[in-house]
Amino acid sequence: VQLRESGGGLVQAGGSLRLSCAASGRTLSSYVMAWFRQAPGKERESVAVISWNGGKTTYADSVKGRFTISRDNAENAVYLQMNNLKPEDTAIYYCATRFPGHELETRPDEYAYWGQGTQVTVSS
Repeated sequence: VQLRESGGGLVQAGGSLRLSCAASGRTLSSYVMAWFRQAPGKERESVAVISWNGGKTTYADSVKGRFTISRDNAENAVYLQMNNLKPEDTAIYYCATRFPGHELETRPDEYAYWGQGTQVTVSS
């Protein structure tokens, strides 16, 4: 399976971005999808995770109320709407998937398939 992120860029604090992750090579409609991020000098961390049908989600405390994860299984895609962005949100954002399993895992080592990442930079 191949994952490709898009939608990153430079935005001022308080602005919004919508990241997209398109999958190919396999239908991901039955699998958990997640967004992670990694800032320079920091470990990769979970941002948001969504169940196979979108019925369950989980978010990092730092993004709750500002970010929304969603998916379109017909399009084999997952999205991350990011509002009220802060400078500390600056990072490379990655989408990932894990199968089999339906748990909303937040540890990076639980995910076997990753995209190449998209840079998000938030200026103050």
